[in-house]
Amino acid sequence: MEKLTNKEEEIMRILWKLEKAFVKEIIPEIKDQKLHYNTVSTIVRNLEDKGFVAHNAFGNTHQYFPVLSKEAYRKQFMNLATKRFFDDSYKSVVSFFAKEEKISAEELREILEIIEKKEK
Repeated sequence: MEKLTNKEEEIMRILWKLEKAFVKEIIPEIKDQKLHYNTVSTIVRNLEDKGFVAHNAFGNTHQYFPVLSKEAYRKQFMNLATKRFFDDSYKSVVSFFAKEEKISAEELREILEIIEKKEK
């Protein structure tokens, strides 16, 4: 999986939300409203070159849609981040969030319940 830039990820989130869109429909959803149509079009075409989106042609215009689901991207991203930054240890990931106070004891109990249900 190729790494996406912040703007590419933002546009992917927009496409996952809209499911399919023309560039003119993506632009109003972008946080930085100063991006020009051609810039957004280039970013979307780069996403297509990387295999994240595809398009349907309608004359000279293209309607883009995600090829990779948000869930599949999330899984690949988390697996890569866990491998790179936590020595492939999910225990280290959870410990990191606990130490950073990003996860509560109650949330950890809920996670344990999910794990225990899966094991049954």
